[in-house]
Amino acid sequence: MKSIHTPRYQILIAKHSGMCFGVRQALSTTETLLSEKPATILGQLAHNPSVTSRLSEQGAQNADLTSLSAPTPNVIITAHGAADRDRKRWKSAGYQITDTTCPLVKVAHRKLAQLVSRGYLPVIIGQEGHVEVRGLQGDFPNARVILHPHDIPKIPHVKRIGIISQTTQAIDHVRALIQEVRKQRPEVEVVFYDTVCQPTKDRQNSLIELCTAADLILAIGGKNSNNTAQLARTARKLGCKAHHITQASEIREEWLIGIKKIGLTAGTSTLDSSLHAVAQHLEGLAQRASKSTFSPSSNFAGSTSPPIYPSQDPCHRALQPTQKAATSRD
Repeated sequence: MKSIHTPRYQILIAKHSGMCFGVRQALSTTETLLSEKPATILGQLAHNPSVTSRLSEQGAQNADLTSLSAPTPNVIITAHGAADRDRKRWKSAGYQITDTTCPLVKVAHRKLAQLVSRGYLPVIIGQEGHVEVRGLQGDFPNARVILHPHDIPKIPHVKRIGIISQTTQAIDHVRALIQEVRKQRPEVEVVFYDTVCQPTKDRQNSLIELCTAADLILAIGGKNSNNTAQLARTARKLGCKAHHITQASEIREEWLIGIKKIGLTAGTSTLDSSLHAVAQHLEGLAQRASKSTFSPSSNFAGSTSPPIYPSQDPCHRALQPTQKAATSRD
């Protein structure tokens, strides 16, 4: 993990944090299209207000996926994906579709289809109403969505259950819930396909390391970002003080009283510059609180442009040479 020293506390940055390769790819594809022609995003490209603002500044229009009405002939499916039937509806209505669905969300769709084709009742572990979950359910209306043990009674009493997960769920939570399903339905054949994405797992594992060193965790990401919320919840379960923030201005100075080490992590839709801004803000608070003229030596000191926090994901490294539009992130 990266470390920044200030006069008051140390700032630790998780090894794996921030925007994943799937969202970077979606952002790059969208920005390239917007540079060529007007386009409408069917929902939020990613659950982050900075990303939404950045695309609006480039002329992006917005419409609801279910509306079948857009102000431009070109429409964009978001990184969270959509049901095949929705794609067909928009195509039949005469719109040109650019699909930015994350490749790992597409894997979840394929796995769900495989389970159904093999005769299993489909079950999705995820957040009811989340756009990714709605997309997964869209082609299989009989799929049941569960998130907690008390949801298990919603599953009909059948002989075979096939389970996948929303890609941004915490894998430990998913595994515990599957065990509970097997405990409550011992007579049922339960098959589970692990569709929690590797970037989510990497960020959760890095958070565990961060929590062993930090007194306070700040998880940076949109308020409707499921994986950012999961990071904050996991940190609290591990015994850390934790806050889910969207931007640096939300930090309260009273949170920092008595804190020696602050851990920073960020969700998979959080721009690198948002993480940079939080670290820089914390440095500024430390400097103002100190009577000394100490000038911290860090990756950020004296820099006029935000540093890059490259993802550790091999897939991102493979994509990086073609991601020209995404290398300057808000």
